[in-house]
Amino acid sequence: MSIPILYSYRRCPYAMRARMALRYSDITVEIIEISLRDKPQHLLEVSPKATVPVLALPDGKVIEQSLEIMQWALLQQDKDDWLSNSASELAIDANRLISENDGTFKQALDRYKYAVRFPEHSQEEYRQQCEVFVSKLEALLVQHHYLLGSNCSIADIAIFPFVRQFAGVDEPWFSQAPYPKVRAWLNEWVNSPLFISIMQK
Repeated sequence: MSIPILYSYRRCPYAMRARMALRYSDITVEIIEISLRDKPQHLLEVSPKATVPVLALPDGKVIEQSLEIMQWALLQQDKDDWLSNSASELAIDANRLISENDGTFKQALDRYKYAVRFPEHSQEEYRQQCEVFVSKLEALLVQHHYLLGSNCSIADIAIFPFVRQFAGVDEPWFSQAPYPKVRAWLNEWVNSPLFISIMQK
């Protein structure tokens, strides 16, 4: 193995953010698109957890978490200072925001998407749980073009694929919801050359 291998699933938001960081950093990788029902043996050997994304490096090191893949990529090359833009006094804010996205927001998002599997509450109630986080993003984007300031940071890339999923659950509702700044921010990323390039089959 002479170049890194990324085990990915095209529609997975965790894999999306890993692919975006790798592409942004101009790192050549072999991307293996896996089937969730038929995972390749090599993936199971290098990562028993067998969830994507997984980055297998030529030196034998395996990175199994999407945020760690992003950070590894940005340490190789970070031409627009995504890491620096969330460094120093903003680092705590970035980590807290990403942690909330990956925790309570993702949990509510799964229930909103698949409400029929979680009959304890209605889909609208699950959406309202999601809106706690989306409202926080709206407030941040009222102040700045990006989540943490005037420049993009790792937080924008780590979070936007999940907001994309949220928007897609009920597009007519989202199109008129009271989150114009989030819609504009999301639209900018969805139509960015970087995102379009990593979503090609």
